[in-house]
Amino acid sequence: MMKVLILGATGQVGRHVLTQALAHENIAQVIAPTRRALPAHPKLCNPVSEDIGHTLHDIQSMSIDAMICAIGTTIAKAGSKQAFRQIDYVLPIKFAETALAQGASALALISSPGASLKIPLFYCQTKGEVERDIKKLGFRSLTIIRPGMIGGHREEFRLAERLIFPIARRLRPILPLGLRMNPPEKIANALIDSILYKEKGTYLLTSRNIVGR
Repeated sequence: MMKVLILGATGQVGRHVLTQALAHENIAQVIAPTRRALPAHPKLCNPVSEDIGHTLHDIQSMSIDAMICAIGTTIAKAGSKQAFRQIDYVLPIKFAETALAQGASALALISSPGASLKIPLFYCQTKGEVERDIKKLGFRSLTIIRPGMIGGHREEFRLAERLIFPIARRLRPILPLGLRMNPPEKIANALIDSILYKEKGTYLLTSRNIVGR
């Protein structure tokens, strides 16, 4: 019976992670810090703060077996490169450090197909940095997922997705696995499986692994 920390529980994939984790018989407690209160659940501990970083104080008194990091945004939505880096780099690293200190041995992280220190784009380099630095922390089991295009409904409007999604759905039967839309519930399932089975080492999953599940 595990205690799992979920960072990003209200996001596109995080919502599915939260639902699946609360329903899973092998997860005893879910710790999900958010900016707004979540619906109450017997297995849910929900520290709330407008600044998610402030909930670190609450988490430091809890035991944690594993962490799932599903938090993420875009530079446009964050409003600046600095704000984007705070969400996509600083918070994942700080929460991962805290989870490790509280006993966590497994971590699963959603990254990006473009994560790379070699690509001269701020977004890609930030994703590459968080992958690099989380690897350095020393989790016994680390799974990094780089999904492709994520399907499902988003609360915010993204024009590119509104244009591309209908085309991707029609072409799905002939598209290679790596180019197909990734259902958020399948990504969530892969994240949960990786922390439950805790295979020792570092693993990288891509769209091919997600769509083929």
